[in-house]
Amino acid sequence: MSTRKKVTITVISIIAALVATLIGGGFYMLDYALCPDQMSVEEAEKVTRERHKVINPWLDSLRAKNALRDTFIIAKDGERLHAVYAKATQPTHRTAVIVHGYTDQAMEMLHIGYLYHHDLHCNILLPDLRFSGLTGGKAIQMGWKDREDVIEWIGHTPELFGNNLQIAVHGISMGAATTMMTSGEQLPETVKCFVDDCGYTSVWDQFAKELKEQFGLPAFPLLNTASWLCNLKYGWNFKEASSLEQIKKCKLPMLFIHGDQDDYVPTWMVYDLYDIKSEPKELWITKGVAHARSYDVYPKEYTEHVRNFTGKYLQ
Repeated sequence: MSTRKKVTITVISIIAALVATLIGGGFYMLDYALCPDQMSVEEAEKVTRERHKVINPWLDSLRAKNALRDTFIIAKDGERLHAVYAKATQPTHRTAVIVHGYTDQAMEMLHIGYLYHHDLHCNILLPDLRFSGLTGGKAIQMGWKDREDVIEWIGHTPELFGNNLQIAVHGISMGAATTMMTSGEQLPETVKCFVDDCGYTSVWDQFAKELKEQFGLPAFPLLNTASWLCNLKYGWNFKEASSLEQIKKCKLPMLFIHGDQDDYVPTWMVYDLYDIKSEPKELWITKGVAHARSYDVYPKEYTEHVRNFTGKYLQ
């Protein structure tokens, strides 16, 4: 075998090995990010009760009256979706759809359910997003595919609470990104406003930040590869899953909440989101607060901000 041929074979072998390593790394990242371990529904409720003890009498009362109920729908792709819901204690059109964060589930948003149901006297619906709680799915969808499910749930609300509803969609972390991604779609007239609590600008931005901080790696080429593989496997990519691009299309009111010590979804993201969103909009930066802890640190102030904001649009 000639020297030239040996060199060619060696180069091809090295390139093939690099490509295989990159694809393997991309699949690892995809599985690591989108298929993490989940708590059981029972564990999630226990954690929420311990973390937010104020909700326990309210939740016990709902349980005793069988007022916190399960509901299921079938998504357009055939996946079985689950949510919990409770009607307000008095008939009302005011309704909140409450969306959980990354690796969480509906039961871990019961403190926000308490805010809307107990304090603001609204109907509440808390969906489990894909690969969470009792909803099916092969992987977390980071809000992008979930926006379609949230729209399905909004369409289901009249069956639960009656007609002529006035709906606020409220999300935390990935749930906030889901909320913003939903806001850019064509929605029923029943949707009146949105609350974004510490949502990210895009899946690409969030994963690039995590890749650098956790593994010390730049976005290129691993994130590009993982995004491409995500498109092949799940039908979406990290760059199209953009809260920024979606809220450009949103004309409805939005309240932005973000802790000034958030280093998981960095606080700078909320300023980019707020700046690009058209009026009406409001911004509340909570002092000394880490990721998704604004309600924990300032429960009374949080309730009043949400009450004052949603009160303008839910009559």
